[in-house]
Amino acid sequence: MLTVRFFARVREELDCTELQLPWERRVADLDSLQAELCATRGEHWREVLAQDNMIRAVNQVVADGNQALSDGDEVAFFPPVTGG
Repeated sequence: MLTVRFFARVREELDCTELQLPWERRVADLDSLQAELCATRGEHWREVLAQDNMIRAVNQVVADGNQALSDGDEVAFFPPVTGG
């Protein structure tokens, strides 16, 4: 099982805090999981998750798209951070 969490503006735009998804080999890395969410959840999810500079983390560590996923991992999506 994968726990997928959404934070800040991403959570608000998707109206979703957390998903519990079965881990499958076809979502074996972070990019695959994101593509699967975009493909199966509809156009709105695709628009939100495809934002430039989306920050993603696996097990509370910021990760690149080819980061391998394993059963039991926690994945998080954060909006880009801005500041002055």
